[in-house]
Amino acid sequence: MSAETTAVKFPLTASAAPVAAERRAQVLAAPGFGKHFTDHMATATWTPEDGWHDTAVVPYGPLSLDPAAAVLHYAQEVFEGMKAYRREDGSVWAFRPAANAARMARSARRLALPEVPEQMFLEAVTSLVRADVEWVPSGGESSLYLRPFMVATEAFLGVRSAREVKFLVIASPAGSYFTGGVKPVSIWLSQEYTRAALGGTGSAKCGGNYAASLAAQEEAAAHGCDQVCFLDAVEHRWVEELGGMNLFFVHDDGTIVTPELTGTILEGITRASILELAKDLGHEVVERRVGVDEWREGVASGRITEVFACGTAAVVTPVGRLVSPEGEVVHGDVAGPVTTAVRRTLLDVQYGRAADPHGWTTRLV
Repeated sequence: MSAETTAVKFPLTASAAPVAAERRAQVLAAPGFGKHFTDHMATATWTPEDGWHDTAVVPYGPLSLDPAAAVLHYAQEVFEGMKAYRREDGSVWAFRPAANAARMARSARRLALPEVPEQMFLEAVTSLVRADVEWVPSGGESSLYLRPFMVATEAFLGVRSAREVKFLVIASPAGSYFTGGVKPVSIWLSQEYTRAALGGTGSAKCGGNYAASLAAQEEAAAHGCDQVCFLDAVEHRWVEELGGMNLFFVHDDGTIVTPELTGTILEGITRASILELAKDLGHEVVERRVGVDEWREGVASGRITEVFACGTAAVVTPVGRLVSPEGEVVHGDVAGPVTTAVRRTLLDVQYGRAADPHGWTTRLV
């Protein structure tokens, strides 16, 4: 479905009962992640006849869905994850929002949903942040997490793409992912479950991929691990990604290797940014297939010196150990120098503490 290009505005209907300033201050002091939500949300409706319409920023609240809504039966939905960052001067910025808009359009095509035009996506995000700017926290690695998403709302049980769709953006203040300092995570190697197969939805950001990863995540927790790593669905030997993060391997010659995008791995925006920033830091960056045996043998021989994961929530996360029925591969209990440098460089750009040579940041307020 083709993207529309007409400029779209999101007029504000202010909440009649916003969260009291005192209560908001309490939330911002210890927001956690995904537990509290701002006073408003952006919303729009799509139908084949009218395209995108009824765009607005309205008070945050429950949605009214028919029990036959297609999203409840056939999981026709996609979403994005991004952040707004408050800088030292009080201004609020987004990091590569156009990349989120482009990825959501790709996901929508795969799930047979209408594309949200880039201008409309950016306007929805900007309008919501401006309406709820007092909810953007400051200090440390805090941010306002933004969740644009699209769901099929047509009440119809036939198996086809829906003819009524809702696009929304909600926002939630988020604290530092690592409250006690950056700590390496433990990874369980899933050998019973796979995340995605060629021709499937692995490269789309849709809820079904995450639902399918939960059983493996529970298995990881049962083995005392923080995250789960998935292998390819055909040979069960190629490293793909974690439940919600991409992986990088640092070699002893300074080369940084990450699994190539084969159609089964989500193209993370943090991943793409690290590919560029690592080059800026003087590293050779290689995208290719990485076997789990190479991972094990590389750590044992010293060829692989660091492993880290990346994603919107945790930014860059060092990997401390890989656990499987065959035993453990131990990387260490502190973040390595390359992981630390990449993480610091990325955060400095996001929070405006360093120059932005790639033009990735966009001022919202």
